[in-house]
This record gives sequence, C-alpha cells and structure tokens, in this order.
Amino acid sequence: MAKLYFYYSAMNAGKTTTLLQSAHNYRERGMRVAILTPRLDDRAGVGRVASRIGLSAEAIAFDRDDDLLACVRALGTGDDVPRIDCVLVDEAQFLTRAQVWQLSEVVDALRIPVLCYGLRTDFRGELFEGSQALLAWADELSEIKTICHTGRKATMTVRVDERGYAVHDGPQVEIGGNERYVSVSRAEFKRIVRGEGRIEPAQPELPL
Repeated sequence: MAKLYFYYSAMNAGKTTTLLQSAHNYRERGMRVAILTPRLDDRAGVGRVASRIGLSAEAIAFDRDDDLLACVRALGTGDDVPRIDCVLVDEAQFLTRAQVWQLSEVVDALRIPVLCYGLRTDFRGELFEGSQALLAWADELSEIKTICHTGRKATMTVRVDERGYAVHDGPQVEIGGNERYVSVSRAEFKRIVRGEGRIEPAQPELPL
C-alpha cells in the first residue's frame, strides 16, 4: 500500500544521502523514480540534488506555485507512459501546505508512494510550512539522527554569522550549508540563542 513518508532531522544528518540511496534501490530493481527539489535551493545547481559525501542526481525543480499532483501525472501513471513507482522530495520543508496535500493525492489517488526528506524546524525553532503539514498528514514519520558537538543528539538548527554567533533575525528561508548552519541539541540551542557564547560553524571537509 502506498504511503506518504516524512523523514526529518536537523541539518547535516544525511537526508539527501538517504534519499539518493532510496532512489538507487528502486532503480536497481528496474523501477522508475521521480526526484523533486525546490528551485530556490540551487546550491548544487537548479534541478540537481547533492549530498555532502559526493553523491548527486538530476531532479525536477519546482516552484511554490507548481501543482505537484499534475507534475507526477505528467511524468507517467501507467496509461500513456511508463508508471512512476516512487516520488522522492528533497528539502521538503520548502513545500507549501497545498503541495503537501497534492502529494497526499499522489499517494491516495495514484497509489504511488511519496518519500519526503527535510528539516523539521528553522533557525528560530519554529516549524516550516511544509514540515508542519507533513507532520500532520504523513502516514509515517521517521527521524534521521545526527549529533551535536556536545555529544548529545542534535534536534535543532542554529543560523550563525561569520564569527559563530547565533543570528536571531532575518527571513525564515536563507539558503546555506555548513558555513551558515549548525545542528545542535535543544540545550545547546537555548544557550546559544540566549547569547551565552558562540559556536564555530562546521568546516567543509578537504578532499584527500
């Protein structure tokens, strides 16, 4: 039975790596997958998803006003072109509420499983629109775990400036990677947001 899945975590937990592994598993069995990614996240280039460990794949870029049910129908539902067997969505926190509903229709009407991967909360500890809808409507929720520099489980994401101090104001969406965001435990999040010190953003790994 097709389901709507939401795999959530803080930054740098391996969400995209897990997505790409899932896509590989489907394709290895001769199945067709569609990878969707928001157009605004162009760190790897528009229409491409890439993980921190070097894996990448082509994807379909979508905007906030795109109808994702119509998009999947156009890709193939088994009538005129080969059926899509699975839809995978990267950076799912950037979905709109309407788009999450459309993805639920992909599951319920088209009987195609949809796997969404994204952040749960923003740098202020507040839910993203897409994540809020997925937490409410997904059939299955699964946390992808990562750790804070303190050794505790990281559940929050802090936006930092170039000196490592927490940024408290600004737009909810600001695209960035390790140089801009740090995953921390809730206790560390509270300490940093209160202004009780700084944290060094993670440095990108140098090639061997």
